[in-house]
Amino acid sequence: MLVSCAPMPSHHRLARLLPLCLAVSAAYAADAPASFVTSAETRPAAFEMSWTPLRLPNGDRSALFGGSYLVAVNEDWGFGPSVYGAARGNYGGVFAAGLTAQRRWRLSGDSHLALGLYAGAGGGLSSEQIRYGGGLMLRPELSLRTQVGNWYSGLALSHVRFPSGNVKSSSIALVLGRSDSFASFAPSDAGRLGRSSGRSGMGFDEIALSAGVYLPRKGAKTRSGQPSARRMYTAGADLRQYLAPGSWWGLEASGAAKGGADGYMEILGTAGQDWALGTPNLRAGLHVAAGLGGGGNVATGNGWLLRAGPSLRWLAPWGGSVRLEGGWLRSASGGFSAPYGRLSLALPLERRARDDSFWQLEEGVVRTQTFYAAVQQLPSMSYKNGSSASIGQIGLLMTRELKPWLYGAAQAGSAAFGKAGAYSYGLFGLGLQTPLWANQWRAGAELLVGAAGGGGVAVGGGAVMQMEAWGQWEGRGDWDRLRLRAGLGQWRTMKAGTQSSAVYSLAVGYAFGTMAP
Repeated sequence: MLVSCAPMPSHHRLARLLPLCLAVSAAYAADAPASFVTSAETRPAAFEMSWTPLRLPNGDRSALFGGSYLVAVNEDWGFGPSVYGAARGNYGGVFAAGLTAQRRWRLSGDSHLALGLYAGAGGGLSSEQIRYGGGLMLRPELSLRTQVGNWYSGLALSHVRFPSGNVKSSSIALVLGRSDSFASFAPSDAGRLGRSSGRSGMGFDEIALSAGVYLPRKGAKTRSGQPSARRMYTAGADLRQYLAPGSWWGLEASGAAKGGADGYMEILGTAGQDWALGTPNLRAGLHVAAGLGGGGNVATGNGWLLRAGPSLRWLAPWGGSVRLEGGWLRSASGGFSAPYGRLSLALPLERRARDDSFWQLEEGVVRTQTFYAAVQQLPSMSYKNGSSASIGQIGLLMTRELKPWLYGAAQAGSAAFGKAGAYSYGLFGLGLQTPLWANQWRAGAELLVGAAGGGGVAVGGGAVMQMEAWGQWEGRGDWDRLRLRAGLGQWRTMKAGTQSSAVYSLAVGYAFGTMAP
């Protein structure tokens, strides 16, 4: 069976991997059964981090710490999701998520110029002096980078603006990135047997849904200085990549779902190690996490959080795993600290999530995964001050087929239009979909639950749900990865009697095949 490997643009310094790619392809052609398909496309990609100083309208100084994952669409352009969070001053809890488009020009063998534009939504702590308006955020950037190996760094001229608010600032930003690759199957290969020597997609091995609780210490106070010792319940999700059996790193996001802290959100990087307890299926270990969090009147100061403690993981016979974690969380400033517990249900995305197959050649069934940029309209939302108005949201949606008719979904975003700047949400759940008809059309429905809050929106404790029916057009030929989707549904709080609203959505997506274990 013949396998093709797309040439890698030289400006990402990945062209040296082409001989290895061809060698692997030749090996597969020699021994792969005709029923197997292999990864037919590898694109350059990059992880980028940035530090953007801000001068706020009241004269305070803050900074945004940002992260992006960019995938090349041709020799010059890359696109991908980005998230920014406040990491300086007393503004912990200011978050924004959206998409970045980037154009690069190679200047020499080790340097390049990049022009990027981020568009997304978010906000946080506001006052009469600081207003985020509807929540729409724009961040253009012009940067000069120097590369050493797979890593690059540089300086950028950046500008942050909330067009419907008064937050705007220009500054010199710092950029740090690492070149990577994005391997995937064609969406049309879904349902076929696949074989690969490496990870596909973004490279994560496992996804988990979690529920947790924080128990603030006695004497804890809110940002306004009032006593606050109420339990705070959270809901969230995380992604893990296993570096070796029992050793991992990952990304995690969660928000308050109960306890009077609606609007609280945290995004953390995690790492850990566990060891077998007599049997390979039961493992105990330690984990640490660090990142940004705040909102919901929780006093996290500049936003930096550190969390650590023991962990217990059970690898279930049906392929997933159950995790139990505990420990202590503490903010770097602001005074928030609390013991916590978290229970997670994890599902494998790659076979490396299972220790007994970590070093084996990857084989499995190809499933379609899609990333969407979505715009949603909620026409009638109630606020805590008794008023009512519409909210326009910008969000990111990820779906992954579990069966040809069943898929999992995770969605996160923030208000961008209206008066609810700083309102954010995170949802996850399951959906049903039909087979294709007329070779390009599909319909489906999904039910998502999660946490939301901020921006003065009345959401009870923060637990919300969303039901949506949708129709989708799927591209063909050179546009076979393009998806256009429209949906109609209902959003509601899970606390009885709070509120509900219709929801209308439009989304554009990028689809690719990944190999399910």
